[in-house]
Amino acid sequence: MVRVVGENVETGILSLKEALQLSHEQGLDLVEISPAANPPVCRITDYRKFLYEKKKKQKELKAKSAKVVVKEIRLGPNTDDHDFNFKLKHAEKFLQDGAKVKVDVFFKGRSIVYKDKGEIILLRFASELEEFGKVEKLPKLEGKRMIMIIAPKK
Repeated sequence: MVRVVGENVETGILSLKEALQLSHEQGLDLVEISPAANPPVCRITDYRKFLYEKKKKQKELKAKSAKVVVKEIRLGPNTDDHDFNFKLKHAEKFLQDGAKVKVDVFFKGRSIVYKDKGEIILLRFASELEEFGKVEKLPKLEGKRMIMIIAPKK
């Protein structure tokens, strides 16, 4: 037994054989819409049209969903002012384009003893970009790198 719905069809509960016969008479297909319902719901419709509309809805949903892009910028604990400003301009552009910026300070070898320098550089970076973005994740040491994430302002 299935519940049959559709255009030019009385909504009702029919046996599967009757439902198939009814769809055949109209020259359409019997499509199962809700198999979990009790009894299962079937629609009498053109199957190709049904698939087309389903695909179209999925495409619309995909277009509406926002895509988050994360750009990465790497600094060192002893990064010079010129390099710092150069990377700052790149981060500024990324934030204006709507991308998140992941800034990390990479410590090579024994430079790990300068953790405080790395944190100072990241906080300075964040304060310079204050008008373009807000800090989403404060500087945190993970292994040999200190990471901070900055999200664009709306």
